[in-house]
Amino acid sequence: MTHPEPTAAAAGTARERILARIRAAVADAPPAPEPDRGYLPAHVPDDPAALLDLLHHNLAEYRALVHRTDSAGIAGLLGRLLAERGADTVLVPPGLPPRWLAAADATRIADSATTTPGELDAVHSVVTGCALAIAETGTIVLDGGPDQGRRRITLIPDHHICVVRAPAQIVASVPQALPRLDPRRPLTWISGPSATSDIELDRVEGVHGPRTLEVVLLQED
Repeated sequence: MTHPEPTAAAAGTARERILARIRAAVADAPPAPEPDRGYLPAHVPDDPAALLDLLHHNLAEYRALVHRTDSAGIAGLLGRLLAERGADTVLVPPGLPPRWLAAADATRIADSATTTPGELDAVHSVVTGCALAIAETGTIVLDGGPDQGRRRITLIPDHHICVVRAPAQIVASVPQALPRLDPRRPLTWISGPSATSDIELDRVEGVHGPRTLEVVLLQED
């Protein structure tokens, strides 16, 4: 026997009933204690060179392909990475610096709200910036900024090149990262290429995002 799906109004009413019961149950509870903030904000020295090396190491541990360059070499490096990948098309967020792809031969595809998942899946590569990167965890955070585009453009194409500006976008730890992020933004936390495992721990890459993640550490003055 099948049951009809609840209407939006009915679902809203049920939600309010549940929340009302929770409020009633905790009405006489004592105030929650303030959280303990006595932990260390980071576990590594606050040295830009050391943080860059640590981020590089931890990104590679997560099977990302890591490259280093400077402002003079960024265009040539990105052009080479796309050529080595055989990318004929590259998805480009609207705020990505044009000079970064000045040496790339691939056809630029604009980030458009009307692009379908099928069209995104046909794109060979996507190049984005990031909001910041966390050295201790080897994590890159995207927040949908102009140089990153919509979240879906970094989840559907199979090859993602992400540029991290050093030292400005590198922090040591998660506690240092959180104050720099807006929780109202669509945050995506990336630690290596997409990977999942079944019950026998057989690793499969590319199920929930790009199979290949390349990170360019752009050392700026």
